[in-house]
Amino acid sequence: MNVEPSVQSKLLQLAAVDAELTRIAHRRTALPEQQEVARLAAERNGYKDAAVAVEIGIDDLDRDIRKLEGEVEAVRKREDRDRAMLTSGSVAAKQLSELQHELGSLERRRAVLEDELLTVMEQREAMAADHDHAGARLSKADQDLADAERLRDEAMADLEVAQQRCENDRAALIGLFPGELLAVYDKQRAAHGVGAALLQARRCGACRIEIDRGEMQRIAKAAPDAVVRCPECGAIMVRTKESGL
Repeated sequence: MNVEPSVQSKLLQLAAVDAELTRIAHRRTALPEQQEVARLAAERNGYKDAAVAVEIGIDDLDRDIRKLEGEVEAVRKREDRDRAMLTSGSVAAKQLSELQHELGSLERRRAVLEDELLTVMEQREAMAADHDHAGARLSKADQDLADAERLRDEAMADLEVAQQRCENDRAALIGLFPGELLAVYDKQRAAHGVGAALLQARRCGACRIEIDRGEMQRIAKAAPDAVVRCPECGAIMVRTKESGL
């Protein structure tokens, strides 16, 4: 294949544009801003789970408090009934002794229940403080995540602009090349990542391998418009004054 040297040299511009498109695609898949969003999202979910666990704990304690309060109230009503019977003067001596014994038992039971209730209420107060702390952490995590998502979106927008610019540059360049040359270039690029590169001081710019002297002599004898390919990687090698021929 023979192509004017001036046209071949423009392959370097096309290769540079394609290399930038590759970098953009890689950056999009490994965007630091996206990694930060993922990290903060996981952290935020952890805080959310912690807050939900505290809420569940508070609900359990509230249920325990209502139960204990109900039991205390039931014991207190029983005490009031027994006291009313004791003070009524209409209770027989034997029943009086039983009522006094029951009243003592009720008072002790109420004291135990009230101690339990106080303990649970203290636990509930401590857990409420934990809930406030968890809520504050979650609010900050939400804000941090929103900020990170904004930065990620800005970075993605910048990449979109850069990609569009490169695609426009590529569209303007490909019309300069014969279809056969472009087909070879695209096939090589699809297979090895680089379609064309500068031959510089016996070294292929695509694979960076130094070409032996015998091959360099063959290349030196090739016509200026001959399309030369790297014997190692197959990339089209563009010859310029830097090629040392």
